Amino acid sequence: KYAYFVADFIYDLTGIEIAVQNTFALWTNQALGTNFIFEKILLPVGISFFTFQTISYSVDIYRGHIKPVKNILDFGFYVSFFPQLVAGPIVRASEFIPQLYEPYKVTKEQAGLGIFWILNGLLKKLFLADYLAVQFIDRVFDNPQLYSGFETLSALFGYSMQVYADFSGYTDIAIGIAMLLGFTLPKNFNSPYKASSVADFWRRWHLSLSTWLRDYLYIPLGGNREGSVASYSIVFIFFVFIALIVSDPRLTLGLGAIFGIGFIAMRRSAVAARWVNTNINLMLTMLLGGLWHGSSWNFVTWGTLNGVGLVVYKNWKKISPWADRSKWYNRAIGLALTLIFITFTRAWFRSPTWDGAIAILNKIPTDFGWSTVGEVIASNYKYYLVLVGGYLIHWVPSKYKGQLRMWVSQSSPYVLFLLALASSLVIYQILSAEVQPFIYFAF
Repeated sequence: KYAYFVADFIYDLTGIEIAVQNTFALWTNQALGTNFIFEKILLPVGISFFTFQTISYSVDIYRGHIKPVKNILDFGFYVSFFPQLVAGPIVRASEFIPQLYEPYKVTKEQAGLGIFWILNGLLKKLFLADYLAVQFIDRVFDNPQLYSGFETLSALFGYSMQVYADFSGYTDIAIGIAMLLGFTLPKNFNSPYKASSVADFWRRWHLSLSTWLRDYLYIPLGGNREGSVASYSIVFIFFVFIALIVSDPRLTLGLGAIFGIGFIAMRRSAVAARWVNTNINLMLTMLLGGLWHGSSWNFVTWGTLNGVGLVVYKNWKKISPWADRSKWYNRAIGLALTLIFITFTRAWFRSPTWDGAIAILNKIPTDFGWSTVGEVIASNYKYYLVLVGGYLIHWVPSKYKGQLRMWVSQSSPYVLFLLALASSLVIYQILSAEVQPFIYFAF
C-alpha cells in the first residue's frame, strides 16, 4: 500500500528512481507463462480494515483478553465477515469472536432494527452523499479555478456532510446486515457534527478507528503519562526527513532548537516532561491515523492538522473562559468552531493533490465572489436545500432518533414492508445517473 509513497519520497530526497512492481506476479508469469499485471501492485479491497482486525486479534491474545479461536475457519470468518469487510467498522477480536460460539438467534426486534439500519444507510448514501457529490461537490473540486470562494466554501461544507453520509451510511448497512445474520457490530458514529470540540469530535467520529488507535497505539506509546523509545524515535526520524526534504538551514536550526528546548524542559521538570510526552504521543497517533487512510502527503497533512487541533484544544481548555459547556452559547460557539476546523481539514482529505487543497482554500479569501452569492444559491437551490436539510436532521436530538428506531424495530412485518417500499421509491426518484462508490472503499 505504501510502496509508491516510499518510492516517491526516496526520489524527492535522493533523486534515485525506484520501480515498484509485483514481484510475485512477475515470478508467476515467468514460471507458469501467465499474464498477470506486475507493473503495479493491486491491493485487496479493505486492506486497512482487516489489517487492523488481525493486529487486534494478536494483541488481544497476547494481553490475555481472549483465547485463540478453535480452528482456522473461525479466524477466517472473523477476518472476512463480509458486511464490514471493505469499509468497516473495524471489529475487534474480543468483541466479535465470542459471538461465534454463542447460540444463534435473531429476534423480531433485531430483524426490525436491522432493516431500519439498512434503509437508513441507503437513504444517507443515495439521497445525501451521492446527490451532493454529483450535483455540486465533484465539479468544484475537479476544477476549483473555475469557481468563486463562496462556491468552494459551499463545496467544503458539502463534502463534510457527504463523507459523513457516505461512510456512516455504509456502516449502517453493515450493522443492519450483521443483525439479520445474528451478529452485533460496534457503533461507528455518534452524531459527530454535534461535537463542541475537536476532542469531542474524535469521540464521535469513526469510533472503531479512534478507539483502536487509542488502545493499540496511543496508550502503548505512553499515553498521557510518559514517552517511549518508539515515540521519540518516530518524532526524530520524522523531523530529520522534513529537514532533508526542505533543505533549508533555518528549518534545520529551528527543529534543533525545538528538540533542545524540549529536552532541557523535560530534564528539569516532571510536569513539563509529562506535557511534552502527552502531546508527542497525541500528535504521533493522529499522524499515523492519517497515514492509515492513504499513502500521500495529503493524508499526512490531514492527520497532522487534526493532531494540532487536539493538542491546542487540550491545552486551551485549561485556561479558556468559554470552556464551561453547561452554557448553551458556549456549546454553540464550540460546535461552530469545531465544524469549521474539521471542514477546513477536509480540503486535504478530498483533494487529489496537496496543491489542489491549497488552491481550494486560497479561493475563499482571495475571490469570495460576494456579488454572485445570490445567483449561485438560486442556480443550485436543490443542492443547498439538501445540504441544509442534512445538517438539520443530523442536529435533531438523539432521543427522538432513538424513539424512531424503537418504533421501527417493534413494527409489524407489514409496516416494515411498506417502509422498505417507500424508501425504494424515494431512492429510485432521486438516484443520480452516476452511481458513486463508497469513499472508504479506497482505504
